[in-house]
Amino acid sequence: MKKTALITGGSRGIGFGIAKALAKEGYNLAINGVRDEAGAADALNELRELGAEVAYCQGSIASAADREAIIEKAYSVFGQINLLVNNAGIAPRVRLDILETTVENYQEVMTTNLEGPFFFTQAIGKRMAAAKQDNHAFEAAIIFVTSISATVASINRGEYCISKAGLAMTNLLFAVRMAEYNIPVYEIRPGIISTDMTSKVQEKYDNLFQSGIALQPRWGTPEDVGKAVASLTRGDFPYSTGQVIGVDGGMLIDRL
Repeated sequence: MKKTALITGGSRGIGFGIAKALAKEGYNLAINGVRDEAGAADALNELRELGAEVAYCQGSIASAADREAIIEKAYSVFGQINLLVNNAGIAPRVRLDILETTVENYQEVMTTNLEGPFFFTQAIGKRMAAAKQDNHAFEAAIIFVTSISATVASINRGEYCISKAGLAMTNLLFAVRMAEYNIPVYEIRPGIISTDMTSKVQEKYDNLFQSGIALQPRWGTPEDVGKAVASLTRGDFPYSTGQVIGVDGGMLIDRL
């Protein structure tokens, strides 16, 4: 039986790069997104052309009811989930200095980027644990896609930084909890990746790359992140649960 991956935010940006990499690895895909299925049709068809069976699971991970519906759809189609990739996330609707930001700005980002993935992973983690207890040969893993903003402070989007720092701890917590079932948990920490989210600040980051912000002087791509996820799912890091895999072009290396 082919393995199945559930990818939140999997129809665009980094999530789509991950989905393409996993399709090439032979996974079937449960793709979550907030757009209706017609809006995601081109991406879903591209994944099918790579050989994957694809089910679209519409909904927002910020909503408890949507989280339940996403999970039920994925399991009803495929019967099992071997890999959960927590990728969906948002930037603040308005970038505001931390002395000026609003409760609404903060709550929207935290609900989507931190509360949603935590309880989504809790629900699927329970099912994975039960499947492992029923069948010790069952293979499963969980991946959190965070950001260099987990440790790099940006005062005009503090909500985003806090949410990603919290998600980094969520990775550690679930790594500890799922170890009992031999289910590894990992964090992928991308740097500056070319997506719809970063297109609004392209000129800023173009200039920063020219100034040497990263050792590898180029934008990262969703495919770069996808390759890292694919490596983890192949079992290339069998003794590294809880670890952080940086995909940032060497940006966070301290230099003199």
